[in-house]
Amino acid sequence: MRSLLIGSVIACCSAITSASTLILEPHRATYTNRIDAAISFSGDAVRELKQRDDQSWEVSIEASAMMASIRESSHFKVQDDTILPLQYDYNRRILTRNRDAQLRFDWDAGYVTTDIDDKPWRMAIEPGIHDKLSYQLKMPADIKAGMDTLEYLVADGGQKQLYRFQVTGEDEIETPAGTFNAIRVERDRGEGSDRETLIWFAPELNYLVIRLEQIEPNGNRYALLLKGLD
Repeated sequence: MRSLLIGSVIACCSAITSASTLILEPHRATYTNRIDAAISFSGDAVRELKQRDDQSWEVSIEASAMMASIRESSHFKVQDDTILPLQYDYNRRILTRNRDAQLRFDWDAGYVTTDIDDKPWRMAIEPGIHDKLSYQLKMPADIKAGMDTLEYLVADGGQKQLYRFQVTGEDEIETPAGTFNAIRVERDRGEGSDRETLIWFAPELNYLVIRLEQIEPNGNRYALLLKGLD
């Protein structure tokens, strides 16, 4: 989830339940991006969702702040109201340290393959599996449908990881783009976790993420606030 905070906003198909209807609308959202850590800095993050000529979709997130940058993208298609990821790319640069990851989903063969920092792996997949970005496109639909517990299976580190979120309330949130009534969602990492992730979705903006915060066990804090929307 750190990529969601530093550069992804959000930037969420549910593998556990699918009571909601997926509706995608092309958009471009800009966020202020602040990191309070050993070196504190701020910058902007841009999230864009667009449809390709072949009717497939791409969501991308780019962020930069001082000597750090991150780009994350997911190319996917929608079939029977289910998101099927096709390709996921991730690049992060902080000072002189780089991290790259590429996932390729072959639905005919039933496998996802990847080479993350020269450590390849392959895993069997079935419809409902997501990459670390595509699941975020199903979250607004599930929240709009009134679901309080959100669960998604994600191809992560050669395993099928269950990402679980809980709707915990509503708040009035001030952002550079305006003030919105928003639904608060918290990442459920299980008992004993010292990491806290909170996300706010604005119903009046079609459940767009307008604020996101993550607090690490060491006290480092990452925050995003909506700055503009096209």
